[in-house]
Amino acid sequence: MPLPPLDLSELRVLIVEDNPYMRQILRMMLTGYGVRSVFEAEDGAEALELVASSAPDLVLTDWLMPIVNGAELTRMIRQMPAPACFLPIIAITAHTEKRRILSARDSGITEVMCKPVSARGLYLRIANCILNPRDFVRSPSFFGPDRRRFQAPLHNGTERRGTGIADGYTLDETGELSQSQENAAVATGRAGASDPSRRGAAAVRQVRTSGQGTV
Repeated sequence: MPLPPLDLSELRVLIVEDNPYMRQILRMMLTGYGVRSVFEAEDGAEALELVASSAPDLVLTDWLMPIVNGAELTRMIRQMPAPACFLPIIAITAHTEKRRILSARDSGITEVMCKPVSARGLYLRIANCILNPRDFVRSPSFFGPDRRRFQAPLHNGTERRGTGIADGYTLDETGELSQSQENAAVATGRAGASDPSRRGAAAVRQVRTSGQGTV
């Protein structure tokens, strides 16, 4: 299936990963998509400094890290002043059990992707952030993207390891599975504007600035 064509040349991406080899792999994938501005942090504490100083448009973060892990990093970013609090955050993890995924969702994560990361799978996750941005929801106990449209982690473009969740399905607010036409459309390159190639960094920045309408 063709990938949705997007201009990612102006996208600013922050990689948060304690493994230097994994950081290198992610950087190579991003540059292969045309991304020219990539920042790296070894842990969540360093990442918070870079979010404040470098104004990334997107964060890719490992979930299990020393000092500040992915969940703590996500919650801290969501507590930052706008526009940083609206950053799309993609968590990358080797653990995709349902309870872990729901925990990631409840921390305010935008997308979850499981290891090993494929170039196609990561591109689709980035495309989903651009073409299908979710409204942000604020409640006494939560601030982040609408959890009713949370997409389960992509594994090798076909299946979620350990869950049996196929592409185009989501975990809703109660943890039940439901099919999403929007997610299926993104996976086949049919979602978004009439010319999705024009929707790259500018689209992400619009979401990051506005939260796509906070509910």
